[in-house]
Amino acid sequence: MALQDQVDRLREIGPRTTTFLGEVSAEMRKVHWPTRQETYAATGVVLVVSLIIAVFLGVVDFGISHVVRAILG
Repeated sequence: MALQDQVDRLREIGPRTTTFLGEVSAEMRKVHWPTRQETYAATGVVLVVSLIIAVFLGVVDFGISHVVRAILG
């Protein structure tokens, strides 16, 4: 019995794979692909926000380290 179940599963792989790939293709056609200008704009936003957060965390780290040194020193 177990061998027959495995054979049946193997027979289902082909049609299931074809259905899956067809659905993937349909979804890929629905995707909005950004233009080069949109990609540059989004990259710029990410870089600026990352820089702002890095500076903020650097200032906080500097301040906390001075406070800790003053307490311990």
